[in-house]
Amino acid sequence: MAVTKITNREFDKMVQAAAQKLEQNAEFINSLNVFPVPDGDTGTNMASSMSSGAEYEQREKSVNVGDLSAALSKGLLMGARGNSGVILSQIFRGFANGCKDKKELNAQEFVDAYANGAKTAYKAVMKPTEGTILTVVRESAQAGLEAVKSTDDIVAILEQICDAADAALKKTPDLLPVLKEVGVVDSGGQGLVFVLHAFLEALTGKVTLEDQAAPESSKIDEMVNALDHQSVQGKLDPKDIEFTYCTQMLVRIGRGKQVTQKFDYDTFYNHLAKMGDSLLVINDDSVVRVHVHTEHPGEVLSWGQQFGDLQTIEIHNMVWQQEEIMEEDEEAAEETAVAEATTSQTSDQDIETAVIAVAAGEGLQKLLKSLGVTHIISGGQTMNPSIQDIADAINNSGAKQAIVLPDNGNIFMAADQAKEIADIPTAVVHTKTIPQAMTALLDFNPDNSLAENQAAMEDVLDTVKSGSVTTAVRDTTVNGVEIKKDDFIGIVDGDITNTGSDVKTTAEEMIKQMLDEDSSVVTIYFGEDGSAEVADQLQAAVEELDDELDVQVYEGDQPVYPYLISVE
Repeated sequence: MAVTKITNREFDKMVQAAAQKLEQNAEFINSLNVFPVPDGDTGTNMASSMSSGAEYEQREKSVNVGDLSAALSKGLLMGARGNSGVILSQIFRGFANGCKDKKELNAQEFVDAYANGAKTAYKAVMKPTEGTILTVVRESAQAGLEAVKSTDDIVAILEQICDAADAALKKTPDLLPVLKEVGVVDSGGQGLVFVLHAFLEALTGKVTLEDQAAPESSKIDEMVNALDHQSVQGKLDPKDIEFTYCTQMLVRIGRGKQVTQKFDYDTFYNHLAKMGDSLLVINDDSVVRVHVHTEHPGEVLSWGQQFGDLQTIEIHNMVWQQEEIMEEDEEAAEETAVAEATTSQTSDQDIETAVIAVAAGEGLQKLLKSLGVTHIISGGQTMNPSIQDIADAINNSGAKQAIVLPDNGNIFMAADQAKEIADIPTAVVHTKTIPQAMTALLDFNPDNSLAENQAAMEDVLDTVKSGSVTTAVRDTTVNGVEIKKDDFIGIVDGDITNTGSDVKTTAEEMIKQMLDEDSSVVTIYFGEDGSAEVADQLQAAVEELDDELDVQVYEGDQPVYPYLISVE
């Protein structure tokens, strides 16, 4: 069936389908990370970004596609995480500008808007690289412009757009040699391909409620969080929690091998009501979603299977959660007491310049604060903060101006976008690593202007070498280095330098490659998967190499990387 116009209904289906598609395929996209390390997050970032956009779009009350696309663009921008999320937001920013004030879109208007999205994305990247999501969006947009010359059927046009996107994605390894060497396609391009195919599936009716349950699911989650879980998140003793397990499931009615009953709401509900409390049952003709607190989650799931197969299952031990919450509350209370004591000493002083850094790991965060960071955004690799997160940190800092240290190259674009929408003058010092941030902070002068500090801090970034040790998650070859799954990997300033089966030996070899005749200081930060003992052994090994080196060891508590090492 031909579709010659996109109304608010079609547009909403397309957006929600894309959000669901990215969520369902986030881990696959993550697996396309060039480096075989456990921190690939392109899929997570794109899914989170699109989810934010879909939420904004769904809350928009207008029935005009132009207004809905503007809401989508706004949500994507504010929720964008990582460079891939920011580029996706720019595609739909251009799309929104291309269909401004449109009540609905015909074929020509749709392809023009998408083409405008491609142009906007290219302009947003300082040095566009072919073989990435940019190639996929450009070539698929061009296919749309060609297709509309011979048909006004948007389905037929989207089919050609998807075909072109598939072809562009397939050739990304030919445009980026590192992709060919590793044997993967571009992860961001793969994310966009999923979005485009979701659009097509939504228009052709291939997306059904069981595949696209986000609207109903989010409403249920809001009800659960607002009503049922309030008692759990309070100060009650875990022993007072009557039912241990918060159990949720989505049942596809009448589907599956174990169906023995025809669905009847009252029968279904009344049986579950005997198994616990905080029961919510919401259904339509094809699915039923359940939330219940119970002592027997297995029996809840078995009951559901009598009516259909189980698409999603979530079981949380609320006693365990409450114990952790109480522990965290105690720690937070202690931190608040310290913060209040500190605030009482400085309350009469206005912050002229907020210095905001992104970091994960309590030890690293404390070190950054000791060097002058005033505000920490918890995050980093695998946990990229959104544009909204960074903008909020700037705007809520109470300062007259701000400096942002992203401490990760994948956060640069989000930081730059946050700077543009911040309420106060803001500069971004493009630190790629925590060691770079440590070095840059030594050149921060509170008496200098924002521009002077930015220039001085950027100027010293090349004086520090940043190394990290982590574990390979798959077999591959990168830059000629053969890597086996579960090997330890040494990475220096973004390049894999060496591998080994022993973490200490791998770290030692990496440090040797980092040292040169100008080296004077070596700093070792051990993470949550590292140990003080091995860090001390590394210190001794480095001092044995050169007793004139100043070697320092700190507990960083960082995730993913057992050891971070800097050489200056």
